[in-house]
Amino acid sequence: MNNIAIAGGTGMLGWPVATALAQAGFTVTALTRTPQENRNHPNIRWVVGDLQNTDSIRKLLEGNEAVHLNLSVKQNETQTDWHAEEQGLENLLRIAREQHIKHISYLSSLIMNYQGMNGFDWWVFRLKQRAVAQIRDSGISATVFYPSTFMETLLHQYKAGPFMLLAGQSKHKQYFVAAEDYAQQVVQSYKQEPTQRFREYIVQGQHAYTTDEAIAIFKQNTPARLMTLRAPLGLIKFYGGFFAKMNYGYHILEALNNYPEKFEAEATWQQLGKPSVTLEQFSKRT
Repeated sequence: MNNIAIAGGTGMLGWPVATALAQAGFTVTALTRTPQENRNHPNIRWVVGDLQNTDSIRKLLEGNEAVHLNLSVKQNETQTDWHAEEQGLENLLRIAREQHIKHISYLSSLIMNYQGMNGFDWWVFRLKQRAVAQIRDSGISATVFYPSTFMETLLHQYKAGPFMLLAGQSKHKQYFVAAEDYAQQVVQSYKQEPTQRFREYIVQGQHAYTTDEAIAIFKQNTPARLMTLRAPLGLIKFYGGFFAKMNYGYHILEALNNYPEKFEAEATWQQLGKPSVTLEQFSKRT
């Protein structure tokens, strides 16, 4: 498969995959709502549109053999909204079958396994579980990636100006992984001939840290001078009753702070390569 389409190719996790595939010699067609001047590569062609527009999905998939999906529920979305990872996925799978797409790769979530633990129930995690089931049952060969926490979240979600924002207390360590290492694993999955119709890979880095430990390492190694601010998780929950974004943040933080993540990526490393970027290295270049 030399021609790969990408839905969600401009963001924190989609762009590293798009560029890694392009640099590896694949021809990439990426869907975007708004073209960005800093997102250029000779092997990447852009299609303007979104997953609500079936015409733009057809343009995205036309001439391609596979599609990589980097979809998400945005922090300001509510349960009754239209979701790219639900209705948009349904649109894409239907057209993928029509156009005889050979393979789908999909970025899911490892932390969604917290669903059901300690009475935890959240519609976003249920949605993500249904998305995996949709892809598995689509009749199309598929690969699903379940990542631990990305190092990039320290920069894009925890950092706010000169502050690192924390809420609650992290009880368990997470195997932080860099987006570029994950992107290389996606590339390797496309270089290999699939041995089974449905494959699943756990994506984890070499070292595990609590959120507090990871932020301490980030602060020690990044050029910026940062201070840590911590809020009680209960306060985030209270404001979550009024603001969708705060409600989203509360549920993510509760899951991250309490999910007992185990190391399960050995098979992924053997087949797709071992991550090499350390948290110290990542922090120094931010």
